Amino acid sequence: MKRLWLLFSQAVTVFLALVLVALVFKPDWQPGAPMPSSSGPVTLQTAPPVALSGSALSSLRGPAQRASPAVVSINTARGMDSTNPWRRYFYGRQNEQAPAGLGSGVIVSPEGYVLTNHHVIEGADLIEVVLNDDRRAQARLVGTDPESDLAVLKIELEGLPAITLGNSDELRVGDLVLAIGNPFGVGQTVTSGIVSAVGRNELGINIFEDFIQTDAAINPGNSGGALVDSRGYLVGINTAIYSRSGGHMGIGFAIPVSTARMVLESIVKEGRVTRGWIGVQTIELTPDVARTLQSRVREGVAITGVVQGGPADAAGLRVGDVVQAVGDKKIRSTHELLSAVSALRPGTPVRFEVNRRDERVELTVTPGRRPAPAMAPGRAR
Repeated sequence: MKRLWLLFSQAVTVFLALVLVALVFKPDWQPGAPMPSSSGPVTLQTAPPVALSGSALSSLRGPAQRASPAVVSINTARGMDSTNPWRRYFYGRQNEQAPAGLGSGVIVSPEGYVLTNHHVIEGADLIEVVLNDDRRAQARLVGTDPESDLAVLKIELEGLPAITLGNSDELRVGDLVLAIGNPFGVGQTVTSGIVSAVGRNELGINIFEDFIQTDAAINPGNSGGALVDSRGYLVGINTAIYSRSGGHMGIGFAIPVSTARMVLESIVKEGRVTRGWIGVQTIELTPDVARTLQSRVREGVAITGVVQGGPADAAGLRVGDVVQAVGDKKIRSTHELLSAVSALRPGTPVRFEVNRRDERVELTVTPGRRPAPAMAPGRAR
């Protein structure tokens, strides 16, 4: 009897242990528990769909299509026979070669005016403009401005697509921009980026510098091409890149369209850009310079040289004077002084405010015409 009871107890214990294990590892075996289904829909929580409406955030197709027809490729040739340049260009001569150059340009008026860089066409005997629709035309050089690295060409074709000029003064860091041009001669290319800085100067690229800096890819061959905003309006002329290898490194520079427009209008109207000139050499007013001049002023530009017989000399400006204002414009850097003076109309008197040994002095200066540069300034490659 005792043996039977022991066997019964062991059997019950094993049964309860098995039930406990089943309940722990297979809860779906419980009475009333739902059985898993082998088919049926799976509900997932997903983000709402993005509306692809062609906005600036989803597509740049609109501004690219709007601006691209007005951006052209520019081919140049040097050392051609002036009596028959086209024959020399297409056929050449034995043992003679005409080095070719590639660049870009922008049609800015239906009359056929094209803006590009001075360095793109510098020294060229022959300039050919190739439109985005594959039409070609020989271009006439209307004029150049080496100090801003701009040039104006003229082509004679019907139905030219002119770009719309934007407002570069409204650009801010972070604004979306497109660079359109002909990099490496591969054909028209569009790259996108943002404005990474405005008002860049003292880079040693041009005499007059007020660059838009962008991270949109700008490579050799893009020079003279268009920098456009998110509406497809021209805001700059692509000019230079910072590069240690000759390729794109995320730092490109463009001339603001405000400067380009002034140069264009001056060249078309007068054949050259007319700028004011007073004949001084200057230096930034650093604390060390101020101590040397024994001056307590902290803003302005110190004069280190005066051209004898020049407008500044005639007006009484002296070495050691600190220029603080030209007309109504405050002067805080050599760049601001250069820009302010160059904007003056030759022959028209203007008020200069200077600090001379900590005394405020007002002088009237009659600017002259800025002399043409002896040579073109250097450029970043």
